[in-house]
Amino acid sequence: MIATHNIRRQRRFVWFGTARAVIGMVLAAALACCSVHPARAAEDLYRAQTVVTGQGEANRMIGFASCLEDALIKVSGAERLAGDHRLAAYKARAKDFVAAFEYHDQFSGKPKRDEQGTRDRPFDLTVDFDKEKIDDVLKALGSKPWLSNRPVLAVFVEMEQGTRKFIVTSDGTQSDLQRDSLRAAAARRGMNIVLPTAPALASANINGTDLSRTPSSTLVSVAGQGAEIALVGRLVWKDEDLGWATQWQVDRPGRPHRWQLRGVSFDEAFRRGIGGAAQVLSDEARSHE
Repeated sequence: MIATHNIRRQRRFVWFGTARAVIGMVLAAALACCSVHPARAAEDLYRAQTVVTGQGEANRMIGFASCLEDALIKVSGAERLAGDHRLAAYKARAKDFVAAFEYHDQFSGKPKRDEQGTRDRPFDLTVDFDKEKIDDVLKALGSKPWLSNRPVLAVFVEMEQGTRKFIVTSDGTQSDLQRDSLRAAAARRGMNIVLPTAPALASANINGTDLSRTPSSTLVSVAGQGAEIALVGRLVWKDEDLGWATQWQVDRPGRPHRWQLRGVSFDEAFRRGIGGAAQVLSDEARSHE
């Protein structure tokens, strides 16, 4: 049902902003964590968030498990851990790694819709994990924390569906949903991002077809706002896949990195894009240690 819901959501909202307020509630807390400043506090890296229904223990345990996977990826920068079968044993006892947690009612101030008023209400569940325990799990998985300075990503994403094409900007109304989703994905993966402005793109005469061929240094300059490394993505809607075909690239000295996936929502595409960049950069940082 989740996959079907995502597909319907893509078709319904990709070009329209009618769901902006609802999505804003879901992402509000995540966006608060996403700063353009390169320094990121350790406690932020060891914190993760998900949405649960009600405050019952069963859903809380599911939330803990989801947050644990996100925290391990966020702390290490290792996107390759997403879906790793080795995480199952740790997720089954995720509560053992929790230092603290709190709820935020997304419908706070709105009428209750059931006899208890909590069962069908969505809550943001924010979880702080024990630093030493998370570090130990990463060590067991053959990874380690990525605590050095994380570069600010200049993210350039072209969206294409039929005849409609646009680049996601920080100020364009047609890309409101994608902009919010990118920022939430960055917060979830512990990265800082900046998006280009529409005037900056026009001034530099950059359009979607030029992105993959534009030098990374030029894109970083166009983005400004402290950007250090360019991440370029292209998402094309495929009816046959009921999802997006995506291509990503980040160029590092002497070695360009490319990756792609198909049949996903743009939320998932953005997580994999920014997560992939984090993987490249964390590997690079460790190679210089």
